[in-house]
Amino acid sequence: MTLADLLEVLPPTDLDRLAFPRHLLGAFRRKSITFCTGLTDEQSVVYWFQSKSFTIDLRLPDGAATPVTDRQGWTGDTLWDDRKQQMSWAIKRSYQPRDQWPEPASFGFIGNSILEYAPSGAYVEDWRQQADEGPLLGLRLTTLRHQASGRNFAMKGGFVLAGPHAAFALSRLPEVEDALRHAATLEQAMIDGIVSEEQIESHEVSVALDGAAITHSTRPQRLGQPIARGDFAITPAGDVIMHTAIDGASCSLHFTVDVYLPAFTFAAITPSTAEALDWMQREQRHLNRHARIAR
Repeated sequence: MTLADLLEVLPPTDLDRLAFPRHLLGAFRRKSITFCTGLTDEQSVVYWFQSKSFTIDLRLPDGAATPVTDRQGWTGDTLWDDRKQQMSWAIKRSYQPRDQWPEPASFGFIGNSILEYAPSGAYVEDWRQQADEGPLLGLRLTTLRHQASGRNFAMKGGFVLAGPHAAFALSRLPEVEDALRHAATLEQAMIDGIVSEEQIESHEVSVALDGAAITHSTRPQRLGQPIARGDFAITPAGDVIMHTAIDGASCSLHFTVDVYLPAFTFAAITPSTAEALDWMQREQRHLNRHARIAR
């Protein structure tokens, strides 16, 4: 079945045990990052997709032209500290061999903007919700099975659908990840002959905006291709399988369902006082002259 068919028959879940604020669910583009030095980056291609218990993150400083060793992307288990009101991520496999963003995050919310503060004061990131309404689907990848050999590989990754936007992540095979475990950098790993450029690129994080075709990826050769390529099936236990081909080899990807809500309204506004709303209405000729929804 296609992804559309899967959405028709997959049983919905609930958000009863959502650990963090509802505003954090969805698909986000980083509009800017401002550092304590006064520098601001508004150019890097950065996206964050948030499911109920995991995150998919893609960071490309120069978009499709980003050198193979400078790309970033990962799937991380989402951890929420209710006392500190902070989110952190347990990242076991990443495109890079080290965690380049180790700080937890504190948040501020206004409109469709999420402001993420590093507790150290090093930076603040301005994220913009991309989705309005539609399905929210989170599938956590557990296993890759090669059809020809019958071998199963424990994998990290997943698939998140937020309205019309989607993200897909697939880690490298375990033996490649093991080879990189103690590498200081991808550049050094290549120099030392630990991995090839092709093996580095085998860690995929891709994003499709406003449709099924990939618009940004750690694998530029995937640009324009369907992000959900393959036939889906549901197992008797309720898990999801996607039968597909990776680098020409037939395989199946096995997922557990993290969340599925067929019709979800993504948070894009925040409350204010009645007095503030009256002021905005009175002064709208000035305030709204150049105002628009920024994504």
